[in-house]
Amino acid sequence: MELLIVTGISGAGKSLAVRALEDMGYFCIDNIPAGLLEDFACLALTKRIELGKVAMVLDSRGCRSAESLEQALQQLAQKNFLFKVLFLDASNEVLVHRYQETRRRHPLGHIFDCTTEQAIEFERKIMAPLFEQADYIVDTSLLSTSQLRQRLVGLFLKKDNAAMALNIMSFGFKFGQPKEADIVFDVRCLPNPFYIPELKERTGMEQPVVDYVMGYDASKELLNRILALLEFSLPLYIKEGKSQLTIAVGCTGGKHRSITFARKIAEFCNEHGYSPNVQHRDIHRKN
Repeated sequence: MELLIVTGISGAGKSLAVRALEDMGYFCIDNIPAGLLEDFACLALTKRIELGKVAMVLDSRGCRSAESLEQALQQLAQKNFLFKVLFLDASNEVLVHRYQETRRRHPLGHIFDCTTEQAIEFERKIMAPLFEQADYIVDTSLLSTSQLRQRLVGLFLKKDNAAMALNIMSFGFKFGQPKEADIVFDVRCLPNPFYIPELKERTGMEQPVVDYVMGYDASKELLNRILALLEFSLPLYIKEGKSQLTIAVGCTGGKHRSITFARKIAEFCNEHGYSPNVQHRDIHRKN
């Protein structure tokens, strides 16, 4: 049986993740108390032929301390359950804004009678054991609903037997560096198509922009050095047992140079059998 624990900070998108996982064939169980995690896992195991892939949501609603959470995880380990952890996160500022928009109160706010900011900090302390053990961490701060779904599809649908889920993301530094990135390449040192009138409103998905970016010796040399590094290091990450690797390529606005390089890196990875999930985070964002 494939067992996935879905967790994270309240407001980071767990409900959206569960709906996406259900569409991918997972049997999802929401709001499991930490003390009953082992019992639910045993029950799911007895029904593994019927259920197949199982995702269990475990968050601060079902536990009140890091200690109770650690105990629940230890019980699973003692029973030799094989499971992976998906942790959804977002910045405190984004989380507070989301609660303000929905006019909802943080779940821990009711219990501790505190502000949203204080509740988020309490929750981070409670969820620390799962964050530390997470196989997949997805920061949803700057992701749309469709982008989050795309990321999860890349992680859990495309390659069930993959040794490592590989994500390649382009982004704009002006909108913030992705927290989940394991490797970040900065291509702001290259000539910027933004200052070419006929290219300004186009993106790295279009050949004229690609031709401009890659028309410089520095661009070709930088790409060759990046690909050489990845050719050497990717097998080492797999050997080390890493479940997920996110490579982020950033330029100023995330529309021209970063997309061009992210696509080139993805082509290289595809040629070497890694089948990466590619995402251009800021392609539709206004400069």
